[in-house]
Amino acid sequence: MGDRRRLRDDGRGLDDQAMGTVRQTGAGASLMTSRPQLIFLLVTFLVLLLLPLAGSRYLVDLASQIMIFSLFALSLNVLAGHIGSISFGHAAFFAIGGYACAYLLTTAGWPLAASMAGAVVLTAVSALLIGLVCVRLNAIYFSMLTLAFSMLVWAVAVKWKAVTGGDDGFVGVTLPQFLTDPVGFFWFTLGVTSLSVAALWILSRSAMGRTFIAIRENPVRAGFLGLHVRRMQLVAFVIAGVFAGVAGCLLAIYVRGMYPQTAFWTQSGQVVIMVLLGGVHSFVGPILGATLLYLLEMTIHQYTEYWPIVLGIILMVIVLAAPEGIVGLFQRLRRRLRRPTTP
Repeated sequence: MGDRRRLRDDGRGLDDQAMGTVRQTGAGASLMTSRPQLIFLLVTFLVLLLLPLAGSRYLVDLASQIMIFSLFALSLNVLAGHIGSISFGHAAFFAIGGYACAYLLTTAGWPLAASMAGAVVLTAVSALLIGLVCVRLNAIYFSMLTLAFSMLVWAVAVKWKAVTGGDDGFVGVTLPQFLTDPVGFFWFTLGVTSLSVAALWILSRSAMGRTFIAIRENPVRAGFLGLHVRRMQLVAFVIAGVFAGVAGCLLAIYVRGMYPQTAFWTQSGQVVIMVLLGGVHSFVGPILGATLLYLLEMTIHQYTEYWPIVLGIILMVIVLAAPEGIVGLFQRLRRRLRRPTTP
């Protein structure tokens, strides 16, 4: 009793009501996966199911491309949004997956399932080896090292002509008959991306996903709690690389080839813009960012040859108006609408 009384005296009244709520470290996890975002994903899936009924091949092709790059952006968000590490070389795994799938399908003559599985395994091994080096560094040093590895992959794609085709790329990928039809490829892409998005959603809501966010919020405190920060960062790096490889497989099948530009730094920069544009701390943000950027690119390109300048100005205005991304802008507007008006 004496010790308890002293503690209470030193605390100047522990029975008093708290002045405010404690900041919850799990707030990031609830933002990454919320009910409105789940509803958005389900509605998007239903719209895509009905899209072929419109009878437009253009819309089917466009939706297939957007799904591929949305998955690519979601894979990067495992690093940027969950673990808090920005990679400037994520296109390396996009290219490795695509080249491996194209080679196994055409040169090795493997079936589709085995080719995609082999490509994903190769991408995972590559991500593991590269990640072992990259996760030793933090912040800008991590980003620059990933960029260096991406340019190394690009150089290999250019110089290894016997396997990659060099500057001309790997062309003439052998496909199963059902993938030669745009609608058939659309259904295949929808199935693969839906399973991938579901897996990433489950990851975000799992204990591992919350561990990633704890490391993002405060890696030092996470280490004091007993988490092996470097190991978890490596796990996130490999997972991000695997899903980028899946997106690369889909791209190789779609264009029936693979080209060195997919590993170039501009491709990595594009996917970073997609993630930041949509909202790095939300699950659907990369999907919205990939969709908006791709549609803007396609639309502006039809009207002017100076489309990169116009696109850059538009993106600059969007980023200045909504630095937290599209999802953050929607959340800010919703809070203002819900704010009670004072008489």
